[in-house]
Amino acid sequence: MKKNIGNADKIIRIIAAVIIGLLYFTQQISGTTAIILLILAGIFILTSFIGFCPLYLPFGISTRKKEK
Repeated sequence: MKKNIGNADKIIRIIAAVIIGLLYFTQQISGTTAIILLILAGIFILTSFIGFCPLYLPFGISTRKKEK
């Protein structure tokens, strides 16, 4: 698994996950919307830590800097 997520992308994903978590715990979102967003937040956290996004692969996207 070749890493394809850069540092800026990781930070954005983690911030988005934290915001979703805060919205849930302050009861700003609820129901099905909350469940879907919490799953998305979990995916954001997971992909940030492993450095690989499977959705980027078919499109050839990589936000990681090229290695010399």
